[in-house]
Amino acid sequence: MGFWDLVFVLFLSWIFYIPRTHQLQTYQTQVLLQLRKHLEYPPQLKGWENYNGDFCAMLLPSSVSITCQNNSVTELKITGDKFAKSSEFTGFSILDRTLSEGFSIDSFVTTLTRLTSLKVVSLVSLGIWGQLPDKIHRLYSLEVLDLSSNFLYGSIPPKISAIQKLQSLTLDGNFFNGTVPDWLNSLANLTILSLKNNQIVGHFPSSLCRIATLTDLALSQNKLSGKLPDLDDLNKLHLLDLRENHFDSQLPRMPKGLVTALLSENSFSGNIPEKFGELTQLRHFDLSYNSLSGTPPSALFSLPKISYLNLASNMLRGSLSSQLRCGDELGFVDISTNRLTGKLPPCLDTSSDKRVVKFSGNCLSVDSLHQHHESYCKEQHMLRRRSRGKERGLIAGVIGGIAILTIVLAFGFVILLRKYHARASMEEHKLPDTVQDNLQTGHSAELLANARLISQAAKAGIEGASSYRLFSLGEIEQATSNFSTLLGEGFMGKVFRGRLADGTDVAIRFVSLFRKYPIQSLKLRLDLLAKLRHPHLVGLLGHCIDGGGQEQFHASRVFLVYEFMPNGSFRTHLAENCLQKALKWSDRLAILIDVAKAVHFLHTGVIPGSFSNRLTTSNILLDEHLIAKLSDYGMSILTEELEKIEGKGESSKAWQKGKLEDDVYNFGFILLEALVGPIAGGKGEAFLLHEMVSFGNQDGQRKIVDPIVLATSSQESLSIVISITSKCISPEAFTHPSFEDVLWNLQYAAQVQASSDADRKSDATSLSS
Repeated sequence: MGFWDLVFVLFLSWIFYIPRTHQLQTYQTQVLLQLRKHLEYPPQLKGWENYNGDFCAMLLPSSVSITCQNNSVTELKITGDKFAKSSEFTGFSILDRTLSEGFSIDSFVTTLTRLTSLKVVSLVSLGIWGQLPDKIHRLYSLEVLDLSSNFLYGSIPPKISAIQKLQSLTLDGNFFNGTVPDWLNSLANLTILSLKNNQIVGHFPSSLCRIATLTDLALSQNKLSGKLPDLDDLNKLHLLDLRENHFDSQLPRMPKGLVTALLSENSFSGNIPEKFGELTQLRHFDLSYNSLSGTPPSALFSLPKISYLNLASNMLRGSLSSQLRCGDELGFVDISTNRLTGKLPPCLDTSSDKRVVKFSGNCLSVDSLHQHHESYCKEQHMLRRRSRGKERGLIAGVIGGIAILTIVLAFGFVILLRKYHARASMEEHKLPDTVQDNLQTGHSAELLANARLISQAAKAGIEGASSYRLFSLGEIEQATSNFSTLLGEGFMGKVFRGRLADGTDVAIRFVSLFRKYPIQSLKLRLDLLAKLRHPHLVGLLGHCIDGGGQEQFHASRVFLVYEFMPNGSFRTHLAENCLQKALKWSDRLAILIDVAKAVHFLHTGVIPGSFSNRLTTSNILLDEHLIAKLSDYGMSILTEELEKIEGKGESSKAWQKGKLEDDVYNFGFILLEALVGPIAGGKGEAFLLHEMVSFGNQDGQRKIVDPIVLATSSQESLSIVISITSKCISPEAFTHPSFEDVLWNLQYAAQVQASSDADRKSDATSLSS
């Protein structure tokens, strides 16, 4: 080939090379723009529509990352806003936003898989909903997949097993409700598996133990149960997070390279294996809130790298060796709420500022104010601890079943709407007819557009409850005889007694709003409030919106019509001095359990949950059968609290957690009043600081506990409630129990009291005979 022939060939190659490169670049760009359209133009991708340059060189916000190699996109990371701002229409925050009815996850994934060179895909908090399709496996080069904090449900698609290069799979914070796949061990390069905070059920698959490359395994906050197999073959495992499940086996063997092990809030039983003292890399170990027994191995405390050791709320017993040594890195130890006896070893001496040590609720010969009598820890009657795993599992199973049913019904309702609006395109997402047939109608489309996952759990709460209706201002005035009978006045306004035209007695709350609301906004708020139905919530029968003569525009006040509760408040009954009329301990427990069930429903039975419910004994009302119902719930929906919090820049997640803890703390004072009688206004904190220590022994209890309670309670039942009360009103919010734990303890205390009452009755019958 001559010189000019070579030049000609090179020239032709250059001509054909340039268009080909340009075509590839254009194709990739068009796919990115199509993905932006599927995601409904999130604010993180603002400005793309007018951009004509190279997306791989584009200046992007911190929430977006695009990496390219050889003119192909290899990494795509987009993080959305986990918490949407207050809606213009609803006026309240939505915990998560979903994409609209027109979104198709099948079309979205089809578009995404056209970027065949992708190695990293991270699409977090973007409101993606639906069942993740099998075609995700077309991303055959994928090494990292993160779809956390979306609304994905169903099972994890099996064809993910075909992505042989996959190293990290993270699907946290979704609604997957299948089982942990048993094909994960076919992913030969998998190092990180994280499925936290879903609705995953079933057992821990033994196939996971064969993933030799695994370094991080996180399955916490699911509904996993049964036996946990030995994990010592996972030689590279550093992080194991199985918190808040229902595992009920003995503790298995652990890999020696483990650094963090979080196993709290399960039902693990048996002794803590001595072999755990050989986990020389262990730094953070949490076994709290299980049913572990025996004496904890001394070697645990002296592990060379251990810095955090939590063994609280188990049934550990025996004495810790006086020769027990603590590792140099150990900064936090919690052995509280067990049945340990004897002295604290010198290295756990709380006078040292080297480490924090918690040891209350045992029978140790130190700090008698916060310890049980030694006989308490040597009792043979261990009903609570022995049955705790099974009973907690049963309660959690029921709650888990309700939660799963809630998810199915909620998604069923969403899909029913989508079928109505886009029948043809959404046919593949249709749920079974048996689900759709049971859906409750009457939800406003506007509310569903902003809060996609309204729970249907309330539907099962009150069968046959009075239907909700709208009242006119004239009907309100006539029912109350022009507001002539005042029942009381609280934070949210005055309450008047009334009688409807059909003879129904009602209580009507007059609420002055903090600002004028658009009528549409207020109607949607009330629409959500009206759906909070539970046997132990005072029934909301309807409302009347008064616009002050401008009904078509704004409203400044609203009247809420509730069922009338003839037996007054819990506080009034607690203040009763007459022995014949005073509530005995078993009656008080029944009322407390009713209210705890209602609050637990408000927190977990509806999405978004209702927090900051202003819990007081005055807001617990009793019907003609002394059945307790909570009033003043859900009032934050009608206030500006959400907007104010967001205006200060706090995250909604922090707000939600704080308000949940507020309810736990306030319920603690309800428990306190049930024990000692009504606490004078403003006295609560002082009482907590100066008098609570009296609960630590029976002499102190006799001085402070209501005599009616002392006369009608068993010591064990009383001790259970005193213990949970102390935890609820602890100044340290991180030590507060969950409402599920509060409810469990109250139900157990009632069971113990019922057994004691039956024994007393039997003894009395025997004596009289």
